[in-house]
Amino acid sequence: MITRRSFAGYGLFGALLAPRARGVPVSDSEILLGTSAAFSGPSRGLGIELYRGAQACFEEVNRQGGVFGRKIRLRTYDDGYQPDPSVKNTMTLMLEDDVFGLFGYVGTPTVTRVLPLLKKFQDRSILLFFPFTGAQPQREPPYGEFAFNLRASYRQETGGLVDNFVRVGRRRIAVFYQADAYGRSGWAGVRAALARHGERLAGEATYRRGTKFTSTMRRQVEILKAENPDAVICIGAYAACAAFARDAVDLGLTVPIANLSFVGSENLLKLLAGVREDSSRYTDLLVNSQVVPSYEETSIPAVREYRELMQRHDPSPPEELVTESYTAFAQSFVSLEGFLNAKLMTEVLRRLGPEPSREALEAAMFTVQDFDLGIGESVSFSSERRQGLQRVYYTVVRDNRFVTLTDWHERFAKT
Repeated sequence: MITRRSFAGYGLFGALLAPRARGVPVSDSEILLGTSAAFSGPSRGLGIELYRGAQACFEEVNRQGGVFGRKIRLRTYDDGYQPDPSVKNTMTLMLEDDVFGLFGYVGTPTVTRVLPLLKKFQDRSILLFFPFTGAQPQREPPYGEFAFNLRASYRQETGGLVDNFVRVGRRRIAVFYQADAYGRSGWAGVRAALARHGERLAGEATYRRGTKFTSTMRRQVEILKAENPDAVICIGAYAACAAFARDAVDLGLTVPIANLSFVGSENLLKLLAGVREDSSRYTDLLVNSQVVPSYEETSIPAVREYRELMQRHDPSPPEELVTESYTAFAQSFVSLEGFLNAKLMTEVLRRLGPEPSREALEAAMFTVQDFDLGIGESVSFSSERRQGLQRVYYTVVRDNRFVTLTDWHERFAKT
């Protein structure tokens, strides 16, 4: 619950009692967007890659003169994929930085805590654009009206995975999930999808958010192995999910292991590749759902543009946020998603015209109808449709990289 005491604890109570005069948070030279994401901790690759993809787009827009002469700037803070810092950062962005909108947040446990702030301060007309989460809270009442989503939902990802596993004879499906709002969202999606097929969860095991790759997952593997599942769907971040995949194989749980898009596929694969020289034993049965097409598909116009601009600008996160070592990827599913988020954000800012206001942002979003984002799926928004894309893609590992899965039967049919 948000109280006066909690605001005081964030050092922002005075701002609430005596709000400073504020006009349109846009100068003649820039439009300021606000971001809180993971740039530290075991999930830092998610925030860094999403930021890099968005910046590749924004830097090119700015290089060409910006939007009606205004450059798009990101005011960025690190929350380590933890809710309390994300709340603090959001209060700062809204009340002190006076940003035009919130953009590119990472994670369900953080976003679900931020949404009540947008409702409480709705007089400021600040909206959340394109968070990196497929959870339901920002897609339905009472908070759906304060956010716009681009990516498909976790319900769509989990539903697609379940449907495909059942279709190839793998009906006993277990889940391994993060013990928080994100994990429960995916857990609920798997249960609902199984119920449509007249099935129940074959087993479940959890882990704590922030778990590192060096942690053991023996207990979780043993719990699920005892239930004799045909497949396991993981709802987590890359460090813990890589640890689970490693220990599952080592302990003889040799069934397909699926991950959702949020996992961070390239970072997961990098961790598994470092376990031993022959890493294929850990990746042969992996299947990851994605909410953007493969960045290897250069026949797709937006993918070609993304690859070109990532190479041209090679964006780095703000230096003050980089407190732990991290090697970025030339391309990744996460940075491609960030790029598409920024591409659509730029389009919406253009539709505001030369005199933008926060109050006009929602109406501008609703003008996006059958918009070609360059990936073969048009984007539309309305008061009843606050999610732009619906498609889910599936990928498997070949030659130490994720590629598009073309035949579920050939790869995963139960024999």
